Amino acid sequence: MYVLDSSAFIHEYHTTEQTASIPLVREELEDESAYRYDAMEGSGMHIHIPTDETIDTVRRAAAELGDLEELSDTDIRLVATTFELDGTLVTDDYAMQNVAEKLNVTVEVIAREGITEQRQWSFQCQGCGREFDRQLDRCEVCGSPLARKNPT
Repeated sequence: MYVLDSSAFIHEYHTTEQTASIPLVREELEDESAYRYDAMEGSGMHIHIPTDETIDTVRRAAAELGDLEELSDTDIRLVATTFELDGTLVTDDYAMQNVAEKLNVTVEVIAREGITEQRQWSFQCQGCGREFDRQLDRCEVCGSPLARKNPT
């Protein structure tokens, strides 16, 4: 089962395998991409709603990696759907690929190269420079905002 992100519809992804997606993907699409979604749904594409438990599992994995703030609700639910269906996630989104890899979910990319390694992001204070291993609203030391930092 191939679970399709909006990029699959935008880039006219084709497969002979069974496909699935979620209703939130349809809401992201416009024009021809939306018509492709509707046509695939009419041709038998499975529409799946993941469980709250699986969504929480994906959120926890994303938080551990530092990708939670980068993922939309649609992204989280797509990864959860792929996890539940034991499928292959079709996406070009790097944060989704990172979380999928942590959960041992297979990914197929469309228009870009896929990730080459899983990353656990750190966060650095824009004021005092202190580093944190998790996303915070503000620095615990000086109160300045944090920025995501590429791990070395």
